[in-house]
Amino acid sequence: MLLGQPDDSDAPPDRIIFLNDPIKNATNKYLHNGITTAKYNAATFVPKFLWEQFSKYANLFFLFTAIIQQIGDLSPTNKYGTVIPLSVVLFASAVKEIAEDLKRHQQDSATNSRLTKVLVGSEFVFKKWRDVCVGDIVRVENGEFFPADLILISSSEPDALCYIETSNLDGETNLKIRQGIPETANFLTPEDVGRMEGQIKSELPNNSLYTYEGTLRLRGKELPLDPAQLLLRGAMLRNTRWAYGIAVFTGHETKLMKNATKTPTKQTQVERLVNTQIIFLFCILVAIAVLCSMGSLGRQLYSPFESNVLLLDVSGAWAKFPQNILTYIILFNNLIPLSLIVTMEFVKYMLASLINSDQDLYHDDTDTPAMARTSSLVEELGQVDYIFSDKTGTLTCNVMEFRCCSIAGVAYAETVPDDKKVKKDEIGKDVGWYDFGRLMSNGKNDQYPNSGVIREFLQLLAVCHTVIPETSEDEPGKITFQASSPDEGALVKGAQQLGYLFTTRRPKSVTYVQDGREYEYQVLNICEFNSTRKRMSSVVRGPDGKIKLYVKGADTVIFERLTKEYNPFLDVTCVHLEEYANEGLRTLCIAYRDVSEEEYASWSAIYDAAATTINNRSQELDKAAELIEKDLFLLGATAIEDKLQDGVPETIATLANAGIRIWVLTGDRQETAINIGYSCKLITEELNLIVCNEATHFETREFLEKKLAAVKGAISEDAAGGTGASARGWEDPFGVGELYKKGYAMFGWDKKRAKLRKEDMPEMEPVVLIIDGRTLDYALEDDIKHTFLDLATLCRAVICCRVSPLQKALVVKLVKKNVAGCVTLAIGDGANDVSMIQAAHVGIGISGMEGLQAARAADFAIAQFRFLRKLLLAHGAWAYARMSKLVLYSFYKNITLYLIQLWFASDNGFSGQTLFETWTQSLYNIAFAIFQPIAIGVFDTFVSARTLDRYPQLYRLGQRGEFYTHTRFFGWILNSFFHSLLMYYLCCSIFHEGAVMSDGLVAGNWMLGEMIYTTDLITITWKAALTADTWVKFTYVAIFGSIGMWFVFFPIYVMVAPQIGLSTELMGLAPMMLGSAAFWYGIIFVPVFANFRDFVWKYMKRTIFPRDYHITSEIEKYNVQDYRPRMEWFRKAVHKARLTHRIKRNRGFAFSHNESGMEADVIRLYDTTRQETRNGDRRRKPRG
Repeated sequence: MLLGQPDDSDAPPDRIIFLNDPIKNATNKYLHNGITTAKYNAATFVPKFLWEQFSKYANLFFLFTAIIQQIGDLSPTNKYGTVIPLSVVLFASAVKEIAEDLKRHQQDSATNSRLTKVLVGSEFVFKKWRDVCVGDIVRVENGEFFPADLILISSSEPDALCYIETSNLDGETNLKIRQGIPETANFLTPEDVGRMEGQIKSELPNNSLYTYEGTLRLRGKELPLDPAQLLLRGAMLRNTRWAYGIAVFTGHETKLMKNATKTPTKQTQVERLVNTQIIFLFCILVAIAVLCSMGSLGRQLYSPFESNVLLLDVSGAWAKFPQNILTYIILFNNLIPLSLIVTMEFVKYMLASLINSDQDLYHDDTDTPAMARTSSLVEELGQVDYIFSDKTGTLTCNVMEFRCCSIAGVAYAETVPDDKKVKKDEIGKDVGWYDFGRLMSNGKNDQYPNSGVIREFLQLLAVCHTVIPETSEDEPGKITFQASSPDEGALVKGAQQLGYLFTTRRPKSVTYVQDGREYEYQVLNICEFNSTRKRMSSVVRGPDGKIKLYVKGADTVIFERLTKEYNPFLDVTCVHLEEYANEGLRTLCIAYRDVSEEEYASWSAIYDAAATTINNRSQELDKAAELIEKDLFLLGATAIEDKLQDGVPETIATLANAGIRIWVLTGDRQETAINIGYSCKLITEELNLIVCNEATHFETREFLEKKLAAVKGAISEDAAGGTGASARGWEDPFGVGELYKKGYAMFGWDKKRAKLRKEDMPEMEPVVLIIDGRTLDYALEDDIKHTFLDLATLCRAVICCRVSPLQKALVVKLVKKNVAGCVTLAIGDGANDVSMIQAAHVGIGISGMEGLQAARAADFAIAQFRFLRKLLLAHGAWAYARMSKLVLYSFYKNITLYLIQLWFASDNGFSGQTLFETWTQSLYNIAFAIFQPIAIGVFDTFVSARTLDRYPQLYRLGQRGEFYTHTRFFGWILNSFFHSLLMYYLCCSIFHEGAVMSDGLVAGNWMLGEMIYTTDLITITWKAALTADTWVKFTYVAIFGSIGMWFVFFPIYVMVAPQIGLSTELMGLAPMMLGSAAFWYGIIFVPVFANFRDFVWKYMKRTIFPRDYHITSEIEKYNVQDYRPRMEWFRKAVHKARLTHRIKRNRGFAFSHNESGMEADVIRLYDTTRQETRNGDRRRKPRG
C-alpha cells in the first residue's frame, strides 16, 4: 500500500460531499490531496534501508564478523578491520538509495506544488495541489492536468462538453469527450458556481478507471452521475479553454493513485547464483575455522611444549574451542568478498550508461535515446529465453490508414498491386481490384448497376461514427478529426478521400459535404461499441425523411445478423476479406437496413427506458440494441493498414535464430494477428498452425490434450529417426513414480506440479499455436494450464489474441513460474502492457503512440522494436559475460589471498596469528585489487557487436548460462587453492621466516607476509590479464597501475603509519624488504610460475578444444570471409512456392474503440456550429 493510503474496510457505503460548504466537508476528514511515491522518509529510511541491506547474505555475514571482532582478545586482527569497510559499503549504498529517492521526493514536491484555481467565495484564487480538498470547486484551463478526481460542472464548450487526454492513465493519446449534466451546464461564471447548493452522494474510492456511480442533489432534484462527468487526476484538459469541476476524490484516494502499484523487486539469475555461492563459501569458511580450531585443540592437548615449556594449563582447552572457531572465522572472513556487491553495482551502473549512450539505439525521428531505468538487470538481457510482445504500437506503428474497401462485391484499393490489377478470367469476366478513382466515378455514375450501394456505403462512413470535426483557427478551411480510436478516424478520413467530407456535428445531427452540397442526417440513437458487441450502430433519419440503421463491426457478428432473404454480396465479400487479411489489414464489415416509423417508435421506447436505468445500464442498452440490429443488408467491408515498424521482420528472424521463443499477446482479432505474424516473419510458410477456439472448458482441455499428444508423437518419431531430440524430461522432486501419484489421488491430495526444465526441452517443432482470449480463460485454469504450457513451449511461436491486460500477465507468470531457469522478457507500449511488463523478469517499454506509461513502468525503454536486437544480442550478451567474469574473478582474488592464512596456520601451530598487516589487508579490496575486476566488467567483450549480430546463435551461451555455472565457480575456487598453496610455499622456500638478511637482521613473519601479499597482488593481476579478452586504455591502467600503486604506496605507508601509531609492526620494513634480492626474484618468478598452468589451459582451450565464440573471435580478428552457402534463401523460396496455394488464412478484424459506455450521449449533444467568445457569450457560426 502506498504511503498515506487509508484502509477503507470500515468506511461508510457512500461518500457525502456538500457543495460550497468546506466546514461540513472538513468534519468528514477526507484525505488530503498531497501524494507520496517516494520509498523512504526521514523516519523510515534507517530501518527500511538496514533491513534491505542486511537481507543480503554477504552484508549479514560481515555484520556478524564485525560484532565478534569487538569481543575482547577474540580477534587476531584490528577491531575496526571489518567495521570500516562494511561502513564504507553501506554508506555507498545509502548514498545511491538517497540520490534515487530524492528524485522521487522532488517529483512529488513538484506535483504537490503545482498551482490550480480554487473557488473561494465568488472568485477563483490560486492554490497548490496539496491544498485542494474534497468539495472544492476547481477551474482547470486548457493544457492543464486535473489536480484531483473532479465531477464536471460546466465548460467553455457548448453543453458542458470538454476534451481530455488520458495517456497517463491508459496510454491512449486519442482525445476523449466528457460532458456535464444539462442541469449544471449553464453555471458559467464564478458567481454562478458560488451560489450552487446541494450535495453529491458518491461511490467510495476505488481503482476502476472506467466506472463511476453517484448522484447530485440540486434544487431538491436527484440527478444521476456517471463516468461521462468524471475528470480523473492525471488526465489533461485539451482543446477546451476552461472547465469547472467539484473535487470528489483527492490524493491517494484518486483512481490514478489507487491504480499505482509498487514496482516489484527483481533479481537476476547471476545474483541468485551469487547468493547461493556465498552460502557455499560460508560453509567452507566454517569448515576451515573448525579444522583450524581442532588443530589448535590438538596442539594444546598433546603438545609437550604447551605444558612443559610454557607451563600452560591445558584443562581449559575445550572451553576455548568455540572461541577459536570465532577467531578463525574473523581471520578468514574475507573469503567472502565484501567489495563484490559494491563492485557489481558500480559495473552495472556503467553498463547501463553504455546502453543509454549507444547511438545505434537512438531514434532520431522522435529524439528518443534508449534508457536503462534500472541498472540491476543488465546481465539478465543476455539470458532471455522468452519474449512476450504486444502487437499494436510495438510491432506495428499504430498509425491507421484507409487502404482498401469492398463495395457491392467489387474490390477497390488506394494503390493496386500489380498482381491484383483487373484482368479477364477464363469466361471473360473482369477480376481484380480497382483504384479509388474508379470507385468515385462508379458512385457518381447512375448507369452503374450498384451506384446506389456505393453511395449508401460512403454515406455510412460519413455518418455512423462518434468523430468530432474541428476547424483550425489558423487555417479556416482545414478540418481535424478528433476520434476516440484511430480506426474510426481512418474511416472518416477515408470517406473524405472518396468525396464525402464530414464537416459538422450538432446535438441531434451530423452533416457531410459531397460535390459542394451539404447533407444533414438526424442522429436518433447511437448504440455504442464494446468488446462484447464488437460493433456499433447509428439510427439516423436522412434528408429524405427515411429512417435507416447503419452498422459496422466484426465480420462474425455482422454475418449473424444479415437477412436470410437477399444478400447478394456476401460470398464475394468473404473472399475479399480473406485477401485483405492476407495483406495483414484490419477489416470491418458495413451493413444497413431501413426502419419503419412504427418499428422505430416501438423500439425507441425500449431504448429510452434502458438509457434511464440506474443499475446495469450498459447491459440493458445492449439488449435494446439486439432488438433492432437484425435483418441487415451487407454493403461491403473496409480494410485499414496498421504498418509494421521498421526492421521488425529482420529483428524477429534474428532473435528466433538466437534461440529466443517469441509469443505475441495482443488485444486484436485473431485473423489480423495471424497475418501480422506472417508479415513480421514470426510465422513462415513452412510452419503449421494450431488454432484453438473452443467454447467450453471441456472442449478446450480435450483439444489441447489431443494436439499435445500429436506434437509429442512427432518428436518421438524424430528422435527414433535420429533427426531430433527425445521427448523432454520433467523434474520429479519426489522420485517415486506413478505409485506415489496414485497414493496422492486416493486421498484427494494435489501433488505440486514439477517444473519443466528448459535444458530438457527438445528443438521447437515447426508449429505455431494460436489461441483466442475466451479459450485462454479456460486454458489458464488449474487443471488445463500445464497442458497448455506443455504444448506452447513445444511450438515455434505462440499468438494469444483478444487478451486482456490481466491475461497477458497471467501468461507471463505461467511460463515464469513453471519453466525452471527460464528468463522472460515482456515488451509493450501501452498502459495495458504494464502488468505484463512488471510480471516478467525483464520489462521493456516502447515510447510509442500510446503514451509513456509502459516506458515509465519498464526496466528499460527503447523507441523502436528493432532496437531490441542490439539490446539483447550485444549489450545483453556482453553484460552477462562481463558480470560472470567479474563475479568469478572477485571470488578468486579474495580466496587466493585469504587461503594463504590457512597454510600459514599449519606452520604457526593454529595459534590464530595473522600473516598480513590489518590495514594493508583491508586496502586489498578497496584500492589494489579493485580496478582489475572493473576493467573486465565494464570493457571486456568476447566478440564484437557486429559478430554477435552476424552469428545470433552465440546468444545461446547466455541462455545456457555457460559463462557462470556452479562447475565454473568451483573450478575457479580450486584454482584459488592451487595458486595460494603454490605462492605460500614457494615464498617460504625463497624467503622463509628466520632468514638472515645481508645487513645481519632476521626476516620475521611480517616481512614474509608483505612479500607474499605483493606476490599475490601480481599473481591475481596477471590472472586478470589472462582473463580479459579485450584490452582498452583502462585495461592497461588497471593491470599495470594497480601494481604500480602498491609499490608507490607501500614505502610511504611504512614510513608514515608507524609515526602516527598505525601498523607499528611494519616499522623499518620497507628498506629491508625492497633491498633484498630474494624479494625481487620471488615477486617475478612466483606469479609467472603460478599462472603458467592457466596460460597453458587457455591455449589448449582455444587451439585444441575451441568453442564457437573462440572461432568467431578469430574470424573477426583475421577478417575471414564467411563462405557459408546461402541455402536458407533457396529453401524459403521453394517452401513459399509449394505452400502458397494450400495455406488457408482467415480474414482479419480489428476495431479499437473507446469502451466508455457514455459516448453516445456525449456525442449527440455536441454542436460544432456553436463557439464561445472569450467572455463566455455563445454565438452560432453561419452555415454555408
